[in-house]
Amino acid sequence: MKAIDLVMLVDDNETDNFISKRIIEITQFANEVEVKNSGKSALDYLKEHENNYDRLPNLIFLDINMPIVDGFVFLYEFEKFNDTVKDKCKVIILSSSDNKRDIDKIVNNNHVIRFITKPLTEIALDELKKHHL
Repeated sequence: MKAIDLVMLVDDNETDNFISKRIIEITQFANEVEVKNSGKSALDYLKEHENNYDRLPNLIFLDINMPIVDGFVFLYEFEKFNDTVKDKCKVIILSSSDNKRDIDKIVNNNHVIRFITKPLTEIALDELKKHHL
């Protein structure tokens, strides 16, 4: 299966970003990984590139628990983007949260295709490829 062009990691935890990026690189899951350490910087990136289809990520791995712009606020703001952005960028929640209310609230979002518990693994990436891509 062909590698995904561009994946974005959105997490305020540098260690988690490092681990996720390495597993994506080692498995050749994506050709490029864009790392954002806040929901706000991820939204800024999308806004900046919303008319440049090639620079929009195919997948966004989004953490829920971040300061200021958390995963819920990110998804609320994401909803305001044009259809090109919303259709191309599929969101996967990558979180250590096991709060059932959080999970229920987030998996019912139209743009979220999957919930993965940290850390990201090769098995989780294989599952994603099989069932969602």
